[in-house]
Amino acid sequence: MRAIQISELSGPDALTLVELPEPEASHFLTPGQGVAIDVRAAAVSFPDVLQSRGLYQFKPELPFVPGAEVAGEVVEASDGSGFRPGDRVAALTMLGGMSERAVAPAHLTYRLPDELDFAQGAALVLNYHTAYFALRLRGRVKEGEQVLVHGAAGGVGTATLQVARALGARTVAVVSTEEKERVAREAGADEVVRADEGWKDRVLEVSGGGVDVVIDPVGGDRFIDSLRSLREDGRLVVVGFTGGSIPEVKVNRLLLRNIEVVGAGWGAYAMSKPDLCRELGAEIERMIAAGHVRPIVGARFPLERAADAMRLIDGRGALGKVVLEV
Repeated sequence: MRAIQISELSGPDALTLVELPEPEASHFLTPGQGVAIDVRAAAVSFPDVLQSRGLYQFKPELPFVPGAEVAGEVVEASDGSGFRPGDRVAALTMLGGMSERAVAPAHLTYRLPDELDFAQGAALVLNYHTAYFALRLRGRVKEGEQVLVHGAAGGVGTATLQVARALGARTVAVVSTEEKERVAREAGADEVVRADEGWKDRVLEVSGGGVDVVIDPVGGDRFIDSLRSLREDGRLVVVGFTGGSIPEVKVNRLLLRNIEVVGAGWGAYAMSKPDLCRELGAEIERMIAAGHVRPIVGARFPLERAADAMRLIDGRGALGKVVLEV
């Protein structure tokens, strides 16, 4: 099979297209755990870019096939997995997704509803599970609250906008360009403010004095103004640091309006909790059936142009989810 391989940690330029043996569902030694998938689409995300430089917390041995998310058709499934050949699925593979065949654990494999195509399926698991985990389980969002979303035109941002609205919240998106504003509105943002036009004051204005929850996958120099954008009892949920720098906060700021800073690391938390993964999958499936969740797919590349897909993300040019069509 064809696959993308990283053999040195020098960034997107290190990606090469190679021929490798096909993996099998028996790759998972515990009975009932493995699902082998003919990949139709594989997602490319910011963690993949970090991993290509050895900067991500998960550091596989070289050489390795990157790619954590795929969608496709089951070709082999372990007994007890609940899947059979021909099933359309979306899955989190952790590694090996940027290839013609990949293997995923059964509890991180989900039936792909007919409403979504394979590219949308590849955009489903990581972003939407992260969004639900950050909003509901960590941010404790309730119906009628207001949610501010940074990086609102990216994969996590567009997913967060859709999940927040499905939970009954009003959303305010922060974006940096007119094109990204268009994407945020397509994802369902109720209000959009520009990052380069005094966004904090605009947020306070359109929210009537502050939002209840901030979802921040960006970090960097926006962090303090994010705290200032919260109303009393507000929660700032830290999802990541695509802005490059990790901010610090003087904790006396938290006392002023009894606000919280909360971490939302879905991956490390959920991997060892199969029941939680199935619960999140069921919640997202209900949101798909209700018409709330429709992943926004941006640039699409063939498998052999995986390096170009990573460069697009690395240059902050991605809109929605970047996908490789296999």
